[in-house]
Amino acid sequence: MQTEPLTEQELDRLESLLYSDQFEGEAMPLDTLQGFLCAVISGPESIPSDIWLPLIFGEIEYETLEQGRELAALLLKFHQSLVSALVNGEDFDLILYGLEEDPDELDFASWSDGYVYGSQIGEVDWFETAGEFAHDLSEKMEVFFLLNGMLKEDAIKSKEPWLSAKEEKKLLAQAQEDMPDTVGAIYRFWRNLGTPVETVRRDSPKVGRNDPCPCGSGKKFKQCCGEKPTLH
Repeated sequence: MQTEPLTEQELDRLESLLYSDQFEGEAMPLDTLQGFLCAVISGPESIPSDIWLPLIFGEIEYETLEQGRELAALLLKFHQSLVSALVNGEDFDLILYGLEEDPDELDFASWSDGYVYGSQIGEVDWFETAGEFAHDLSEKMEVFFLLNGMLKEDAIKSKEPWLSAKEEKKLLAQAQEDMPDTVGAIYRFWRNLGTPVETVRRDSPKVGRNDPCPCGSGKKFKQCCGEKPTLH
């Protein structure tokens, strides 16, 4: 069964609802949302909508019941259109905004942040569950870890050598080119793996993006440990 992608009008409406004042800037922007949902759909477990829907805009209540229904309907259709594209191996347009400092340059970091976060919200640990194929998964995920700056941050934090400016620019350009194919490749990775021999669940409880970080910093999770997920 195929689900048509949202129309331009529907995407514009979804975007305006997510950016509305009622969410106080806490809702995911559309690019982050698309990355988030692609990961939710692609992983080794089925994550129900009552888990992922609240993570998109937190616990803030809708202004009206009608608005809540409209937003939920648009989000579910957006989700189903991505399911359809991934299941059928279809190309779909990535939602990418221009960088604030240079609108001519696309912001791949926000999309990648959403994907990495989406890979962490379930009960199942992706890398542990991948078992002997974890290295293959890591190679694919490095596209997102590179584009959201996490690999560079980890290298600097660990005082390890990093790429020259020229090498980094070349690697980022390649990662940007590879990202659409990588999304499909990770979806197929989990489908081809089938039912893992051992499903490894996370030791720590799930934390919402807007919840206080469990490390005790006083910051929200998305602005602290949730901003720099661990590369296995």
